[in-house]
Amino acid sequence: MTTETVAPSRLAPADAFRAAGIGLRTRRLRSVLSALGIMIGIGAMVAVLGLSESSKSDLLAQLDRLGTNMLQVQAGTGIGLGPGVLPDEAPAMVSRIGPVETVAATADVNSARVYKNDFVPTGQTGGLSVLAVDTNLLTTLQGSMADGVFLDEATPDYPVTVLGSVAAQRLGIRVLDTPTAVWLGGQWFSVVGIMESLELSPDVDRAALVSHGAAATYLQEDLVPSTIYVRTDPSQVDAVRTVMAATVNPENPDQVEVTRPSDALEAREAAESALTNLFLGLGAVALLVGGVGIANVMVISVLERRGEIGLRRALGATRRHISVQFLGESLLLAGAGGLGGVLLGAAVTAGYAAIQGWGVLIPAVAVIGGLVAALLIGAVAGLYPAMRAARVSPTEALRTL
Repeated sequence: MTTETVAPSRLAPADAFRAAGIGLRTRRLRSVLSALGIMIGIGAMVAVLGLSESSKSDLLAQLDRLGTNMLQVQAGTGIGLGPGVLPDEAPAMVSRIGPVETVAATADVNSARVYKNDFVPTGQTGGLSVLAVDTNLLTTLQGSMADGVFLDEATPDYPVTVLGSVAAQRLGIRVLDTPTAVWLGGQWFSVVGIMESLELSPDVDRAALVSHGAAATYLQEDLVPSTIYVRTDPSQVDAVRTVMAATVNPENPDQVEVTRPSDALEAREAAESALTNLFLGLGAVALLVGGVGIANVMVISVLERRGEIGLRRALGATRRHISVQFLGESLLLAGAGGLGGVLLGAAVTAGYAAIQGWGVLIPAVAVIGGLVAALLIGAVAGLYPAMRAARVSPTEALRTL
């Protein structure tokens, strides 16, 4: 009498994948809804990281273009001294600081307002102002012209003006194909240029700019510097900032405020980083909820398929085979949700970046991390249902058939 050795039953990976897929295909609506929770969570996290990186990339591009070496000097309020005033000689004093490269001053022309014609009632200014500026202001601010030219040494005493981007928009002046003039302080000024927007100098955007000579000749204004823009050696910004107040106003340095406009952009990025962390937390919560949903669906699936489990056990499937099948279903659900979430997050990032005019940048850690996180959630969510399915007794399960 011979004894035959029965080889242990084996479940090839391809067979396990097919078995897991069959369970999902027979319950398509439930599978889609289960994967949707993972998809939303992963999509939110990928979109948040993608938008954060795209925004940061745009900020760095702005800082590279505008430079972080510009300082802005304005009069402040001294302790017990009231509102301060910048001395007339302040721009000349600042230009003598060694690392300073360029200096440009502006002065408020309080007696003049900006109108498109001479029939507008007094007081309706649209929030626009008039600034007397140095002819090198455009160079100092590293700005550019949307149309026309900036003030130059050839026209310092003529009634001409350059409009900031916001001022031109509010006055309805888009191009300078034909001669255009605006009414400033009871005098017509020819518009010779329109500036592009200046991210670091919004006050200039909302103003009509004239030369100091034109302001004195046609607007009879006694000009006092209101703002001084200073470009310095990039490696000496902090050193120049330290001595600036004492240089501008040696008698009352506490009446001088020295700021770096690019700090506002960096502060905005810091605020956006805080919001990024908040939205990542919300995405993680959505991912957790999706994982709980998968676990719930898999437990219900085990209860509904007790007959199938018993039949497979009776035909030779081991507990390990059963657990692998149900764990595979959970991983497929989570993997599909994770892939869909990555695509959704990438689409949201690309769409919003296009609206904002940013370059699209989706970090690899968001894509890879999203897929890995989804699979981990799927594995954890499917572990208990798989173990429960493996413990089902074949004889008890077959009674449900």
